[in-house]
Amino acid sequence: MLFLAGCLNYKMVKKVIFILLLICCALPMVTASMALIAGILFTVFASNPFPKFTSLYSKRLLHYSIIGLGFGLNISAAMKVTSDGFLLTIGTIALVFLLGWILGKLFKVDKESSVLISSGTAICGGSAIAAVSGILNSSPSKISLSIGIVFLLNAVALFTFPSIGHFFELSQYQFGMWSAIAIHDTSSVLGAAHAYGEEALVTATTLKLSRALWIIPLSILIALSTSRKVNVKFPWFILGFILSCLIASQFTQFQEVYSVISKIAKQLLVVCLFLIGTSINLKNFKSEGLKSLLFAIVLWVILTVLSLLVIVQLY
Repeated sequence: MLFLAGCLNYKMVKKVIFILLLICCALPMVTASMALIAGILFTVFASNPFPKFTSLYSKRLLHYSIIGLGFGLNISAAMKVTSDGFLLTIGTIALVFLLGWILGKLFKVDKESSVLISSGTAICGGSAIAAVSGILNSSPSKISLSIGIVFLLNAVALFTFPSIGHFFELSQYQFGMWSAIAIHDTSSVLGAAHAYGEEALVTATTLKLSRALWIIPLSILIALSTSRKVNVKFPWFILGFILSCLIASQFTQFQEVYSVISKIAKQLLVVCLFLIGTSINLKNFKSEGLKSLLFAIVLWVILTVLSLLVIVQLY
């Protein structure tokens, strides 16, 4: 009985601490990197007491925060970023899949894992992996491993990219483009750009969302090459982002309201990163996982370095 009572008390304490950390992440003094590392450390030492809640609401909060960020953007500036980054987006997506094919053979990673990790690296992390895995009928173990690797590299990027950007004296525009191209998941792209500056956040948000739309043609190509049925959801929150951007650009008399919405959206992003941090499962990286992790790291480092060199030269 005493043992049972102790277990119940431990579970209750764990839930209370989780909720308190979640509330703290909604406070303005908590940054994206602080929230992510708090989520990771909490899960490492205590494990996530609300896995279903985390899985559902981390995605929803990310979508809501992206729509809210649209109120802080100008539609003309957004279109310029999309236009500037169009060729870079196509080029880097093609490069990642070519490198993924070569490195997959070199590291002897199975074809399915190679395609999943390449998709996440090329476009938008977990969302791309989820879409492609549905077409390939991937096993839960391969999906969780691929997403776990992406989340781990996202955490590294969130902490290192701002420092690298300052070291190379990248402009806000250059850093926004670089983070949108080289960081896997949308949440970490926005977290890193938010840490770098307002203009970087605007640039990164716009380019990353336009890049995310490439999930659709990618899914169609993979389905055609494997004779599988296409079953991919359109990312409707991107339309919400475009709509909020249009409203803010057309009805400029409500700028104070838009500013408040944008600030709330930025803090929602911080909360979202805490939830994502609690989803990272380090137990996935065993035997086959270590080989896939090495493959993903090399692929990501090559993309990171090459995209940085191109952006510094062209922008």
